[in-house]
Amino acid sequence: MSRRHAAEKREVLPDAKYGDLVLTKFMNNLMIDGKKSVAERIVYSAMTRVEDKIKRAPIEVFHEALENIQPSVEVRSRRVGGATYQVPVEVRPERRQALAIRWLIKAARSRNENTMEERLAGELLDAVQSRGTAVKKREDTHKMADANKAFSHYRW
Repeated sequence: MSRRHAAEKREVLPDAKYGDLVLTKFMNNLMIDGKKSVAERIVYSAMTRVEDKIKRAPIEVFHEALENIQPSVEVRSRRVGGATYQVPVEVRPERRQALAIRWLIKAARSRNENTMEERLAGELLDAVQSRGTAVKKREDTHKMADANKAFSHYRW
């Protein structure tokens, strides 16, 4: 990893249907082999399913689900005198969002429904109700950070 300078952030355009930047980032993460139209179709049909299920604005549900998944602390490895410690640190806002998106997609892909639209809609509904695999991942991350609180003085 380069220590010279951080990579510059690329700006993404808002998505076509809802005009939301975060949703575009989500679609870009969901996309496989550069097939953006497939990713868009999956996301938009999952949003429609969510709207039919709970009768709320789907973009609002999406943001609430992401909010429930975002971790506030995580552990980073830190070597001190030959020993490696798991040091709990605060998560930057951009990383919180990126982790939440990544965990949501991974959890949706590991579900048992037939199509990706069903899986994604199911995981979004679970995340809004603070349950599901993605929320469990956040809870596990917080537990790990809490268990290693004793090493927080190694923070840098």
